[in-house]
Amino acid sequence: MATNISRRSLLVAGAAAGIASTTAWPAVAVTERAGRGIAFTHATVLDPASGRVLPDTTVLVRGDTIAEVGRQVRLDGATVVDLRGKYVVPGLADMHAHAQADGIDNGLYVANGVTTVREMAGSPKARDWRDRIEAGTLLGPRYTVGSRIIDGLPSIWDPKWTDVVQVGGPAAARAAVRGEIARGADFIKVYSRVSRDAYRALADEAHRHGVPFVGHCPDAVPLHEAAELGQTSIEHLFWTPFETSTRESWIRSEIQRIRLGLGDYAGWFAALHPLEWTAAHTYSPVKARRLHEKLARHAVRQVPTLAMHRGLDFARTIDMNDPRNKYLPADALETQKMARQELYLKDRAPSQDAEWAAMFDYRLRTVRRMYEAGVPLMTGTDTGTVAVWPGFSVHDELELFVAAGIPPMAALHASTAEPAAFLGTRTGRVAPGHAADLAILDADPLHDIRNTRKLSGVVVRGRYVDAAERLRILAEVEHTAATAPPQAAAAGCPCHAH
Repeated sequence: MATNISRRSLLVAGAAAGIASTTAWPAVAVTERAGRGIAFTHATVLDPASGRVLPDTTVLVRGDTIAEVGRQVRLDGATVVDLRGKYVVPGLADMHAHAQADGIDNGLYVANGVTTVREMAGSPKARDWRDRIEAGTLLGPRYTVGSRIIDGLPSIWDPKWTDVVQVGGPAAARAAVRGEIARGADFIKVYSRVSRDAYRALADEAHRHGVPFVGHCPDAVPLHEAAELGQTSIEHLFWTPFETSTRESWIRSEIQRIRLGLGDYAGWFAALHPLEWTAAHTYSPVKARRLHEKLARHAVRQVPTLAMHRGLDFARTIDMNDPRNKYLPADALETQKMARQELYLKDRAPSQDAEWAAMFDYRLRTVRRMYEAGVPLMTGTDTGTVAVWPGFSVHDELELFVAAGIPPMAALHASTAEPAAFLGTRTGRVAPGHAADLAILDADPLHDIRNTRKLSGVVVRGRYVDAAERLRILAEVEHTAATAPPQAAAAGCPCHAH
C-alpha cells in the first residue's frame, strides 16, 4: 500500500461533552413501578422466528426479559406504553462490525434498534464496551468479540497499520489459535491469505479448544472444504463465484499464481476482480446448487455484507457526502476517503467501473440463490468501510436483502432469529422467556422494509428508550463527532480489516 491509512484514526475518543448522559445506565427505565415491568400494549408484533404477525398484542417486559406476549395479559401495575398503530420486532443485529469510536458506535446502534453486535477484529475497545455494558454502566448492544485477524505470511495488511497475526504454516496457525483464545476471543477470525495447510491446522486447533472459526474463505481454500472443516460463517461474497464456475480449475490455478507483498491490499483487489468477472460469466446452476446444498447442510451462515460491497463496487460514484456523515468524526470520514482512493480505486481504471457495477448485480443474484437453496443468511455491514455507518447501515443491509429478492420477513429473520441461533443467545424473538431487546416501528416493515428506519423506540435489555430519548442520543452523538479532537498518529486501515 502506498499510503498510511489508519484504522486507529477511527478510534476517536468522544469529547468531554459527548454522550455521557446516554451511556450511563439509569437505575429506573421510563417510570417503571418498583420492578413491576413495562407493558407495551396494542402493538402489532412481528416474530420472524415463527413468521407470525400478532395484531393488537401486549408485550410485558420485566427486568431484562419478556415475561408475556398476548392479547390478554395481566399488567399487575406495570407501566403502560400504548403502541397503538405501531409495530414491534426483535432488536436487530450487525454480525460484521468493527469498533470505531467512544461516544459514537453504541449510541448509533441503540438509536437504530441494533441490540446485537459481532466485533470481527478483536478490538480491545469492543471488549471494554462489552464489559461495561454487561456491568450495567454503559448503554449499548450485546457484543460478541472475536480474535485479531489471522492472515497468511505475508499478510495483505501491514502489521504496523493493522493488528494482524501472520501465520506461515500449520504450527504457526495452531499457536495463533491458542494465543487468541488466551486473549479472550469468543471466536477465531480467518483471513484471505492463510495457506491451505495452515487453514486445516487452524480449523483442527479451533475444534480442539471448542471455539468456532469464521471470516474470509482463504483464497487457497474452496468453499465446500471450509464448510466440511467446520467454518461456521463466511463473510463477504468475493470467493463465492469461483466454485460455481465452469472454469473453476483455471481460476484455482490463477489464484495459486497470485503473489502479493506485505500490505498490498489494493493488489489483492486488482488480482481477484478479473477472476470474479470470469466466474460470473461462466456460472453453472448445477455447480451452484451442489455448493449451496452443502453450505445449507452444514448450516454455514453467509454474511454477504452487501453494504460494504456496494461501497466497493460503486467506489467511483458512491455518495461520500451522505447526511449520516454528521455522526462520524472527521478522522473517520477522512480515512474513508483515503481508503476509497488508495485501496478501492488505486489500481482500477475508469473503464472497469461498469464491470464492478455488474458484479454488484451478480452478488445480489447470488444472495437470492443462496436464500432459495436454504443457506442461512445474517446481516452484517462491515462498519469502518466506505459509506457504512454504525447502526444505520443495518437498515441499508435489510433493504439490499429485499432488493436481492428476499421477502421482508426473511430479511428480518436474517437480522434477528438467525443471529440468535448462531450465537446461542435468547435474543431474536418476541416471545416469553427471551431477552427484552426490541425495536418499535411507526410503520409496517413487511409492507416496505425501509420502514425499519422509522423507529419510535428501542428496548435494550429491558431498558426502554423512547422517541425523545432516541433523538437526544442522536443529537449527542452528532455533537461528539463534531467536537472530537483529531488524532495525531495514523496507523492501520479500517477497510476490510475484518
